[in-house]
Amino acid sequence: MRHLTALKILGILLMLFSVTLIPPLAFATLSGDGALLPFALALALNLAAGAACYWPLRHEPGDLRIRDGFVVVVLFWTVLSAFGALPFLLLREPAIGVVDALFESMSGLTTTGATILTGIDDLPLSIRYYRQQLQWLGGMGIVVLAVAVMPMLGVGGMQLYRAETSGPVKHNKLTPRITETAKGLWLIYFSLTVACGLAYFFAGMNWFDALSHAFSTIAIGGFSTHDANLGHFNNNAVNAVAIVFMLLSGLNFALHFTALRSRNVAAYLRDPEARVYFALVAALLVVSVTVLLRYQVFDRAADNLMQGALQVVSLVTTTGFTTTDFSMWPSFLPVMLILAGCAGGCAGSTAGGMKIVRMILLYKQGAREISKLVHPSALMPVKLGGKPVPEHVINAVWGFLSLYILSYVLLLLLMLASGADPVTAFSAVTACLNNLGPGLGDVAHNYASITAMGKIVLTFAMLLGRLELFTLLVLFTPVFWRG
Repeated sequence: MRHLTALKILGILLMLFSVTLIPPLAFATLSGDGALLPFALALALNLAAGAACYWPLRHEPGDLRIRDGFVVVVLFWTVLSAFGALPFLLLREPAIGVVDALFESMSGLTTTGATILTGIDDLPLSIRYYRQQLQWLGGMGIVVLAVAVMPMLGVGGMQLYRAETSGPVKHNKLTPRITETAKGLWLIYFSLTVACGLAYFFAGMNWFDALSHAFSTIAIGGFSTHDANLGHFNNNAVNAVAIVFMLLSGLNFALHFTALRSRNVAAYLRDPEARVYFALVAALLVVSVTVLLRYQVFDRAADNLMQGALQVVSLVTTTGFTTTDFSMWPSFLPVMLILAGCAGGCAGSTAGGMKIVRMILLYKQGAREISKLVHPSALMPVKLGGKPVPEHVINAVWGFLSLYILSYVLLLLLMLASGADPVTAFSAVTACLNNLGPGLGDVAHNYASITAMGKIVLTFAMLLGRLELFTLLVLFTPVFWRG
């Protein structure tokens, strides 16, 4: 392994991250909100640590091997989350402990949206902005790594498209050079953010809230600048903007790239994952609105439709925006919506969860096994978009499911051991492992009441879910470090 090269890249990442602290530092300076010193110190420490890692190793060769790539990807979130916690940790009022600061930072960068903070409306303006920016930066990191980097390591949801399927990515990269791929993805991500921010502004938000919520919407993060989240605005136009851009952000960004390059929106309709994604949202919307109308949760039928639509899209895409306390909705709705987050959005999007393409292949493989009970000698390839999927891809999906279930059970037991009640433990693990955010029970509104042990468990769950299990857990195997 080229440990020194990985350390040099880490130094570059830290120096780049220090630059991103300039906007919140500017907010703190202009608003005089008392957070100037925390951001100035955090910037200096990030820059110093990055320079200390990079400068002595600047002449090290830049080529990475596959194992080095795993280390760099994991370091991207672990180290940046630790340094990203500094502004929270250095803040005098409110005082935030080490575990809480790391939890908040990890939640932001992994776009989970779970928060330990209360009284968000009264926080310094720069801190309110910084939380939103963390999610936006994390979201872009997810897209670039998922589409441009992780396929080369042989992991991640996008790897399922390597075999000549009809999906948007037929090879490892969208363009011949990975730098061009990253530029194309940045352009799409930035353009969607600008469009979303303008739409929020014209829907009635002020410019600060519009920018902040555009960050968390496109990143599918769910952080808000207000305690009541989107419910603070009590505006159906704002809700409609959120629904549209959450749906767009839950799609494969490589699919956006393909549609933009071909100037043909039919690319979305031809993609099997996108079709199932929209079908799932539609089915859950019908069920939710029907139950809301049946129990007359809201006085007007239009409100039942709008609230049902927003919560379905928010939780399926793992955004986590809320306008109302959905945990108090009648019947099975709260549990159904939390579990919907396990499916998540499309591979190569900023969404969390298992990814729709994996759910499709699991269903098709299950159907094939049932058919083979009747016709044991028949050759029945699993197909995606009319093209056969290689057996090693199917095996990888089953392996992912097995590891997902095992991780889920272990994390659930640890949360119960931390003192959480069963409902809280179940929903908190589901929300954090799938980078969803809101849960049920004691975590319906925030995670402030969770014990320190529980927060550490959930912080690990957020990282595990964002790196799609394999990328993180491979570092704990002896074979990885051998040779």
